[in-house]
Amino acid sequence: MRAELDVLARPPRSVGPGRYRAYLAPAALSELMDMLAWGGFDLKSHRTRQTPLLRLVQGECSFAPALTIREVHSRAIVPGFTAEGFAKGGDVTLIHQGGVGDCLVDARSAREYGAMVNSDSGYPRSLDVEAGDIPRSEVLGRLGTGLYIGNLWYCNWSEPNDCRVTGMTRFGTFWVERGEIVAPVNVMRFDDSLYHLLGDRMEALSVERELLLSADTYDGRSMDNVRLPGILVSGIDLTL
Repeated sequence: MRAELDVLARPPRSVGPGRYRAYLAPAALSELMDMLAWGGFDLKSHRTRQTPLLRLVQGECSFAPALTIREVHSRAIVPGFTAEGFAKGGDVTLIHQGGVGDCLVDARSAREYGAMVNSDSGYPRSLDVEAGDIPRSEVLGRLGTGLYIGNLWYCNWSEPNDCRVTGMTRFGTFWVERGEIVAPVNVMRFDDSLYHLLGDRMEALSVERELLLSADTYDGRSMDNVRLPGILVSGIDLTL
């Protein structure tokens, strides 16, 4: 972080529209996981075919084989039971090696579809993405020349049927040349499908993961959390 402060003092660089090689830090990946959580993992969305992962469910698309996502009740940051008093049971594998896994089931969906309760609301509260094989010390070298994206925000679906997300970069985004951070990058907009960013363009995930705690205080202090690696992608599409 101290090193980044020195870089932030340099004149920022503007990056034009196009596709750029990039590394997305855990905080940036967290925003993409939030989009997937928006109807991506709950049973009702799957049964009513309103999930943004419908093409994955139908076998038309897949994520990268290195991608495994779980709801980890065993982390014990959130309660192991729902507000209605149902035990959540063991961890739930939502995406297994790039393919569709099990769903999150709240009490209402359990009654409607004859399933077992394993979630408060069908929305993940303790998400975990399995680590990869890039040590943090080698991330910039593996990136080479491209973007180091520290944060994203204002994300929304631009085409949910294609799992396509649009959003903006935030602070902590840098231009990298030959494995060295050279300048901060002005704010830019991306628009890309998660089937690319987490699928055919995802090259690797980092070994180290970060535990990120929610800062939400609406109706009480949130206990939601995620543990995520960073991801290296061969390209992310910038629109402006």
